[in-house]
Amino acid sequence: MLDWNSLAEISRANCVGICAFLVPANLLTTLLTIILAGFCRPWYQIWQVAGLACIFAFVMMLHVYSWFVVGVVMAPSYILLWLAIICLFCNVGAILFRRLYWQATSLGN
Repeated sequence: MLDWNSLAEISRANCVGICAFLVPANLLTTLLTIILAGFCRPWYQIWQVAGLACIFAFVMMLHVYSWFVVGVVMAPSYILLWLAIICLFCNVGAILFRRLYWQATSLGN
């Protein structure tokens, strides 16, 4: 069985390591999603990278919320939360752009 309190304690105890991995992972996978959508790569490639990027962003949001639960509200918490939210929106936007752009170009030809 999954114990959320233990996971939150592990998250807070290893904050530096978690953030050192999640911040670059979020930025790189979101950038890769945008690049793949810009080059009109196949939809399954975009979905795979965007899915991975959304997982990273969701884990970062859970990590920040674990700090909010214990009452730690600081500027880095909000910065990381906004980074995760922006990455989620960029990934969804890249998927929508690819889908709408592909439909517009295939209808025109």
